[in-house]
Amino acid sequence: MRTFSSFRGRTVATESGRRLGRCHDLRASSGRVDALVVGHGGWFEHLGIGPLRRRNAVAWDLVVRIDGDRIVVRDDAELS
Repeated sequence: MRTFSSFRGRTVATESGRRLGRCHDLRASSGRVDALVVGHGGWFEHLGIGPLRRRNAVAWDLVVRIDGDRIVVRDDAELS
């Protein structure tokens, strides 16, 4: 089992290596994680200032694996 704090600060990147940002928070509903909150906009959202208009989340179902200090998502993952 992983804890929330084990995700914070990890780099989020696609399988081909495109960096999407760092994980600042998780979005959840009904006890289920829905998305990773990443990048500068994600940092503001984590602080309670957002969400801002910019895209700052990656759907949880696009996560492929957790590899060391990286969270790897599918190549077709986009920030929403």
